[in-house]
Amino acid sequence: MIGVVGAGAFGTALAVAFARGGAKVVLWARNPAAVTMTEPGVSLTGDLGDLAGAGAVLLCLPMQQLRGFLQQKAAWLDGMCLVACCKGIDLHMLQGPTALIAAACPRATPAVLTGPSFAADILQGLPTALTLACADDGAAEVLQALLTAPNLRLYRNADVIGAELGGALKNVIAIACGAAIGQGLGESARAALMTRGFAEMQRLAAALGAQPATLMGLSGFGDMVLTCTSDQSRNYRHGLALGRGADIDTDATVEGVATAQAAAAVAQRLGLDMPITAMLAAITSGQMPVTGALAQLLARPLKPE
Repeated sequence: MIGVVGAGAFGTALAVAFARGGAKVVLWARNPAAVTMTEPGVSLTGDLGDLAGAGAVLLCLPMQQLRGFLQQKAAWLDGMCLVACCKGIDLHMLQGPTALIAAACPRATPAVLTGPSFAADILQGLPTALTLACADDGAAEVLQALLTAPNLRLYRNADVIGAELGGALKNVIAIACGAAIGQGLGESARAALMTRGFAEMQRLAAALGAQPATLMGLSGFGDMVLTCTSDQSRNYRHGLALGRGADIDTDATVEGVATAQAAAAVAQRLGLDMPITAMLAAITSGQMPVTGALAQLLARPLKPE
């Protein structure tokens, strides 16, 4: 049995994909009555006790809500295999999801499921490849077999830090790309932001102990390409609205906003030069307008690539 916590778009899509692959799935929602989903094989519940005995519990919650949820529900979750499906850095602890899991549930086996994926594609049964990162090789093999579905292909990776950072930081670059397109700066500017932004992602990941190859895979490069180039990306659309001076959708979860603040703080602590990330932190906190920030980037001293 597979447990899924969070009945938002991504959690629901994963639950449906697993059920269509023949797995028994229990989907937990804060308010089950508000969820309209009747997929055979998926049981909807508001009681975490119904997840007892699950081979894995996928945590499909916004990153900034994960720490509080784990602290409140640790008694139910400790000792289980907990797979984080959120992409970001906790703004208060400056940590990724597996560190939060380890702190709240020390007997749990933490893992991360990340990579280039949109909930709508998964729900439609379109092919999607993801990274499953877990430091425990044995647990990773079990999880890979359990969570593979007809339209979901999972690749194992022991580099949890790299997988987390790839998924988190690409959201920051996606906002920057959306802002550039929204400002009318063109596709060449987007390509430049993606390239130099990817260099920043690699720089921070290496400083925190990640393997360089991880960022070149699905959870880094692959996810960045998808998120920076598609209108389906909430982070890209957020940047597009910023660049155009349009109204921001305050109801949408845009993980890159908080991640920009957190990543900029970590970079400053480590003495790393991450100008695009710093720019996004300033823009999203209201300290700098989009036009001024992009002009500041272009005015930086010339340097070797």
